[in-house]
Amino acid sequence: MFFRVPGLRKTYGGCVVLAVLVCAACNSYNTPKRTTSANQPKLRAFVSNPVHPNATGGGSPAIDVVDASRDQVSGFVIPLSSLGTGVSDAGAMVVSPKKDFTLMFSPADEKLAVIGNSQLSLLASIGLPGSTESFFVWTDDTTIFVALPNAAVLGQSPGVVQRMSVATRSTTASLPIPGAHYLVPSPDGKRILVISDNTNTVTVVDPNLINSGNPLTPIQNLAGCVPDLDQPNACFFDRPVAAVFSSDGTKAYILNCGKQCGGQSFSATNCAQLSCGSITTLDMGTLMPVTPMALPNAGATAALLVNGTLYVAGTAPPVQAGQNTCSAVTTAATRCGQLTSIALSSMSVTGSAVITDGHHTHMQMGANGQLFIGSRNCTNINVSGGEMRGCLSIVDTSSPLSNSSVVVPPDNGDVTGIATIPDRPPSGQISPSVVYVCEGGRLRVYDTSRDPSSNKPRDKLEVLTIPPTVIGQAIDVAVVDF
Repeated sequence: MFFRVPGLRKTYGGCVVLAVLVCAACNSYNTPKRTTSANQPKLRAFVSNPVHPNATGGGSPAIDVVDASRDQVSGFVIPLSSLGTGVSDAGAMVVSPKKDFTLMFSPADEKLAVIGNSQLSLLASIGLPGSTESFFVWTDDTTIFVALPNAAVLGQSPGVVQRMSVATRSTTASLPIPGAHYLVPSPDGKRILVISDNTNTVTVVDPNLINSGNPLTPIQNLAGCVPDLDQPNACFFDRPVAAVFSSDGTKAYILNCGKQCGGQSFSATNCAQLSCGSITTLDMGTLMPVTPMALPNAGATAALLVNGTLYVAGTAPPVQAGQNTCSAVTTAATRCGQLTSIALSSMSVTGSAVITDGHHTHMQMGANGQLFIGSRNCTNINVSGGEMRGCLSIVDTSSPLSNSSVVVPPDNGDVTGIATIPDRPPSGQISPSVVYVCEGGRLRVYDTSRDPSSNKPRDKLEVLTIPPTVIGQAIDVAVVDF
């Protein structure tokens, strides 16, 4: 197996409420603390929880407030099922630019909850005409953009980007964009990339032209393009699913999932099994894309840009029958997850490592060069004595990528949230450098500090006997103080 001795400490555990544990969860119910600015923790992390135990013995949606300076539940809880403005579920969260409110999507009833960060209360809920996987608060701190790929549009294919006002809880513009699935704003907010994976289209939106002029510039594959990435007329897009802007906003690097997502692209010279993901560079001045760069043996669904290096995660197509190796690393997984590092100055691959498979959706850099990568629908593997390894990979990027620098902690289930906690002064067992991860409904706290004797990542995984941090299901986590 390629799963090695972990190089980080997992410092705290979590709890998932199962049917047989409902009574235990009810016994753990405490009346939420009264909210005042004086007694709130100074460093807070919100955890969305669809089944927080309530006084009647059941579970209801809520936000658990974690004291991120001590890695402990604070006792503050934000109920979300109040009459009138309530929601029936708890999912992904986005914090506003000024950190004064948090948006949370409720999948069960397709609503956005507006949560006051200082008040620790649900301020409002906004109904949507469909489900979303991508939304954000614009730079003005009052405007919301939401991608709704299945929203009906009269006379054309479904797909809308909706602009909404936080103040009025109303829609202020509706932009019909077929298949609009993912939104990526530029650093200055002057452009928004709308990615339609099912139409191989990236639409550039100018928010300042929405009320005057044409704000939409669709960019599509040229007529007659071919899926062969070795050819000069290769198609620009093949199931695009994400993008990363350069720090100055002049370029966008668009991730093509390729055959991992049912696409067609291949490169006979660069990709095993004649298939791979790719990166398309889009010049934001001319809005002209260039021929995609093939990523050997990997898909491309998540990326992070750090100091001129683009880290890209994806999964190669299924391994052929009878094979169980990925880049010379033996694994019981049927597919091969891959992390690739790219130097943007030369647009060249500088390293790669085998990681867990699945559809990678989350990537965050922790302290000391520890890169956290999460996926969903991965191959959960029983490695020894019933221990499971799942959808989280932790990679030490302080040296060139290699398979030996990959840690796969003993957990299983989809990774649904990752948040890097800002450095805080160490106190006793409290590490100054941690990362929170929601995996399989549990909240985990990982210590990214280094061993003082060797200045290397810690060489073993310790599970401390600390009570569960969240009772219920930890779906997403967001830091609301900096």
